[in-house]
Amino acid sequence: MSTTPQTTSPRRPVVVVRLSNWIGDVVLMLPALVRLSRIADLRLVGRRWAPDLLAAYGWPCHVYPAKLKERVRLLRSLKQPGVPAHGLCVPTSFSSALEFRLAGLPAIGYAREGRSPLLKQALPLDHTIHMREHYLRLFQAMSLRLGGPDTPPQPDDATLRLTPAAHAQAQQALRNAGITNPYVVACPISSGGLENTARSWPHFPALVQQLAIRNIPVVTCPGPGEETALRAWSADVTCLPGLSVSAYAAVLAEARCVVSIDTGAGHMAASLGVPVISVLGATLAHRWGIQGPRVHTVCQWPQWPSHGAILELVTSVDSDGADSRPLKFPL
Repeated sequence: MSTTPQTTSPRRPVVVVRLSNWIGDVVLMLPALVRLSRIADLRLVGRRWAPDLLAAYGWPCHVYPAKLKERVRLLRSLKQPGVPAHGLCVPTSFSSALEFRLAGLPAIGYAREGRSPLLKQALPLDHTIHMREHYLRLFQAMSLRLGGPDTPPQPDDATLRLTPAAHAQAQQALRNAGITNPYVVACPISSGGLENTARSWPHFPALVQQLAIRNIPVVTCPGPGEETALRAWSADVTCLPGLSVSAYAAVLAEARCVVSIDTGAGHMAASLGVPVISVLGATLAHRWGIQGPRVHTVCQWPQWPSHGAILELVTSVDSDGADSRPLKFPL
């Protein structure tokens, strides 16, 4: 399955990109992918949600098969006769590098798990930089491989683009749920669910209760298996289950603000320019923290921030998403 194919020039090399397995990381990759698309024709391979998330870009995006033989066959099929083809191996697993090697695609990736001999170029890992910079370094290495020129960044490179269909699905879901007032989107749990205390914010129910008193609706978009737990956690929350990832992003785009722990949704909201209150637990902010011009990070680990501290920030954002205290969302 793929998105609408982009027009391919025989003079441009093909770069096959194995995307990250996580939504937030793919969002952080956007500046690198957009800049790379200016000098090469991209062929993307990712998780089941990737073609939907990136549908507005027009890049061919294929779903990552389950079996090794099928993965190698897919990678081989993305090469074109007579056109130079290269691989960009974003995951750091041994198996992802092996797939490129078996497919005959010389790949660039990071040196890890003893896989350097499988790569055409293995870059040293730097654990001190943010993941966005981590992905830009892969782009820069590929740009040099292709002979450049390196394309300068544009202001909207990091902005997540959405299709009209995604906005339409989001608007329909909000109407069906009776959401009319400016709403807050909450993303209080991540991998591991409520049982993982390092990945779920325990003061979420108290925040929802206080916002309900102020007639500010709180919306969540639960993933598979999360709806029952979220409804039990807080009766005042409005759940919008079953949305595509792009429709979820469109819900975020229209929010008054977003309160999120370290989640893919938080990264999507920041990329869309929505005010984000990033409530961090055990996440290393310098590596994976949510970034953006309207992001305010609150981190008190090993303690979680109180609901009162977050409530003050939420209510400082006007109903139209404008911040009434500009310094709270610093550039």
